[in-house]
Amino acid sequence: MKRDLKKLISEMTLEEKAAMCSGKDFWRMQGVERLGIPSLMVTDGPHGLRKQVAGTDHIGILNSVPATCFPSAAGLASSWDRELIEKVGQALGEECQAEDVAVLLGPGANIKRSPLCGRNFEYFSEDPYLSSEMAAHHILGVQSQGVGTSIKHFAANNQEHRRMTSDSVVDERTLREIYLASFEGAIKKAQPWTVMCSYNKLNGAFMSENPSMLTDILKDEWGHEGFVVSDWGAVNERAEGLAAGLELEMPSSGAIGEGKILEAVRSGKLSEEKLDQAIERLLHIIFKAVDSKKHGATYDPDVHHDIARVVARESMVLLKNEDSILPLKKEGKIAVIGELAQLPRYQGGGSSHVVPTKLDDICEEMAKSAGDGVTLLYAQGYSLDDDMVNELFMKEALKHACEADVAVLFVGLPERYESEGYDRTHLHLPDNQLKLIDEVAKVQPNVVVILSNGSPVEMPWIGDVKAVLEAYLGGQAMGGAIADLLFGDANPCGKLAETFPKRLEDNPSYLYYFGEDDRVEYREGIFVGYRYYDTKKVEPLFPFGHGLSYTTFDYSDIVITQKDIRDDESVDVRLKVMNSGQRAGKEIVQLYVRDKESKVIRPEKELKGFMKVELQPGEEKTVTFTLNKRAFAYYNVELKDWHVESGVFDILIGSSSNCIVLSDSIQVQSTTNLKIKYNRNTTVGDLLSDPVTNPIITGMLSRQNPLAKSETASAEESQMMAAIMKYLPLRALLAFSGGTMTEKNIDDMLTVLNGGTVQ
Repeated sequence: MKRDLKKLISEMTLEEKAAMCSGKDFWRMQGVERLGIPSLMVTDGPHGLRKQVAGTDHIGILNSVPATCFPSAAGLASSWDRELIEKVGQALGEECQAEDVAVLLGPGANIKRSPLCGRNFEYFSEDPYLSSEMAAHHILGVQSQGVGTSIKHFAANNQEHRRMTSDSVVDERTLREIYLASFEGAIKKAQPWTVMCSYNKLNGAFMSENPSMLTDILKDEWGHEGFVVSDWGAVNERAEGLAAGLELEMPSSGAIGEGKILEAVRSGKLSEEKLDQAIERLLHIIFKAVDSKKHGATYDPDVHHDIARVVARESMVLLKNEDSILPLKKEGKIAVIGELAQLPRYQGGGSSHVVPTKLDDICEEMAKSAGDGVTLLYAQGYSLDDDMVNELFMKEALKHACEADVAVLFVGLPERYESEGYDRTHLHLPDNQLKLIDEVAKVQPNVVVILSNGSPVEMPWIGDVKAVLEAYLGGQAMGGAIADLLFGDANPCGKLAETFPKRLEDNPSYLYYFGEDDRVEYREGIFVGYRYYDTKKVEPLFPFGHGLSYTTFDYSDIVITQKDIRDDESVDVRLKVMNSGQRAGKEIVQLYVRDKESKVIRPEKELKGFMKVELQPGEEKTVTFTLNKRAFAYYNVELKDWHVESGVFDILIGSSSNCIVLSDSIQVQSTTNLKIKYNRNTTVGDLLSDPVTNPIITGMLSRQNPLAKSETASAEESQMMAAIMKYLPLRALLAFSGGTMTEKNIDDMLTVLNGGTVQ
């Protein structure tokens, strides 16, 4: 329905407008009943609806209506499957419609700067391209059902430690290429109804009152059409926030925020026009939700549970499979060891906590998949409540391990290890689990480890076990998904969306992560995740993009449709992928780009394309990627824009960031003429290396070269003189000329270099 929003705003009182910019309560937006403006409900969360049960505490983290709990973002991203993520979003949207929820607070698109972040399970990836693609399709799925999303937490919110006061100090290029890029693609492609600003400061300004981020970049540059909502309690100064582009404060501040807005407008500090602009953005979304409401909407919990099972098994990553121990044979005795097999950790802690509609029993699901030919022997092995080794639990576990043909160990991080609100301090599994793995491996040569965790763990035991399946936090159907994969009823096809380091100290942010007091400097710059490991040649435990299958895939016949393009043109890259094994499977083909030679510091390679391909045994398909300017560009802080340097770029095709199987190259010509202002401190070497300025400086030096090669000079002396000349600023030529050069000679040369004419 078309409405005249400006007319509606003109009918509102100043007090009503100020009130609309704050929440009505903890989960509802303010409405104006007399004007037919309804109060809408917003709720968590990214991987499952968390709608507070009426009459419970105001936060209601552990008391919400039953909803389907899908895998958290760490797992979803490991599917690398745009269509699957969109399907999850559609299911979430259906459940929101059934519960009369207008906006779902998610997805989380923050970059995984460090594996220590306690909220990493809610975020997609260390790579901004993969993260933005996953977020975009999550948003498209939810909003296809007439329910809004709130991409969060914008921006540079990468730790829980002092999260409400810390200042993320990030240089502009790093901010653009890594931390903003994760949001940019999703916002431009999917137009989330709302964007949630984060708690932290960014380069000295709270995100809730940062006009550069909330207005200049988000609204004006990226074209976001919805409104900005604060993270709950993130507002510092309400009037300053509204002026910066923060339309909605959540939750209600008990009229404090609206009082500050009224005072600012009445005093002239804040224009009523700015307030009206905020109200128009709010009304645009409110009435979009009203018009999209599906009255009497329902959903089938069993159907959504089945979707959750498919999603979980598509997201799990087979990290190791020595001697092809997996899939397990459906015969003999299997020891199932670990309390996580009975009390699975299927979701993260904090505001995304979902009450599931049902929850798979892992042992029951394994028994169903294994059939009558398998006997399962369960032992608790350890307690999730503490890290102490329990000798009775250990004794029972070793007994079953000795009796069995194979031991399947369920280990991982208890919820007390990672949650919203605090960060991890190490990457270890609990001591009792480490001891269990060590002791079981001594008595049983066939050990399979199933990991339940929201982010990487160190694995000093990796050489003692034959297989590792990373299940992440797999949602309410993770038990069935694990069983499907263990016994070969499904083929693993997930790949890591983050690097697993061998040890915490290898992570590029290790020295700077928690910061000093409230100042957190991102000194590693653009070298986040695999960008660092691959460039520094630091071998990880498992690389970004890694994941095994029960079949094999062959890549061939890479073709770049144009080998010489301008940066304002797009180009297609094609290749063939064949399933060369005996089982149907899915392969995630990854495309990376490398700048062969650059004047700026760049990573070894960057992900610029990916596609998940399903293949039957012997089947071959052609995969096509389309690359545009952003695939080759870096952010130029002088231009305040993305820039491509003219030159050769390698196109790298691989099954992970460090397993490149095909490559070719392309010449890209920049269409941007960088205006360089030459001065007295420009070096001779820089002028010689530039094809435009080389003739000018060469001509000058042929006439007057104070460091010209002497016929009597030795090879070593000539080499030294050449090196000195390379880094010699133009002004220094005077000092070595013996009086043959003058200031006018230098000035004349600079005039010519800068495009002028010497009289």
